[in-house]
Amino acid sequence: MIISADNISHRFNNRVVLDQVSLEVKKGDFITIIGPNGAGKSTLLKCLMGLITPDHGQIKRKPYSRIGYIPQRMAVNPSLPITVARFIELNKSKASTPNRSTLTDDLGINDLAHKPIHSLSGGEWQRVLLARALQDEPEAIILDEPAQNLDISGQLQFYKTLDEIHQNRGIAILMVSHDLHMVMASTQQVVCLYHHICCSGAPQTVARDPEFAHLFGQDMAKMMAIYQHQHDHDHHHGHHHDHHHDHHHGHEHHGETPHG
Repeated sequence: MIISADNISHRFNNRVVLDQVSLEVKKGDFITIIGPNGAGKSTLLKCLMGLITPDHGQIKRKPYSRIGYIPQRMAVNPSLPITVARFIELNKSKASTPNRSTLTDDLGINDLAHKPIHSLSGGEWQRVLLARALQDEPEAIILDEPAQNLDISGQLQFYKTLDEIHQNRGIAILMVSHDLHMVMASTQQVVCLYHHICCSGAPQTVARDPEFAHLFGQDMAKMMAIYQHQHDHDHHHGHHHDHHHDHHHGHEHHGETPHG
């Protein structure tokens, strides 16, 4: 176990945001939390990171563990005269410097080193945040809707990058996302949250759960089940990655449905 929420509950403005939620992130996990707006997803991540203390329950963390975090919004003043390289280094130990060049190479941002951060595209900025979160070689990274402002191509690239990091670096990933079609393709475990955990498990299991259909609509549930069937079929035939690209383009707008 790297980090866990043990039966946590939290109220905000006298409204229940989290209701007896338990979640555990272990070495090698790739977990994605999904759920409608206002379901408590960001609050849960903030509790896990120690930014919010839940009213009830316990957050447990493996001693001396390092956990990287990419929040939902990280506004940067456009007038701040700082380069990508300097931003990545901020408040980081010099011990992480040898890892930095490998990271920026892996993430394809070497050529951005001397660019001012305000000049970056959305996809470049997300990869820079990822490099900063990863450079101390954490055991896990926690990301809150990292691809929300990217176009479909940027989303595909970002999720592909996350998948490579998970496979090549052995880092556990816990992510909040509303890109359901992407989630079903890339994650190992899905947790459906609406103040409490409605359902959780492998994507193909969650897609068939009545709670999933209730939250996201029957059409979405059917699409997910069909997608997962096709995904499993292709995976067994060795076309796992190629198929994702074709299939995502066919469904690029469905992930927005729960958010109106």
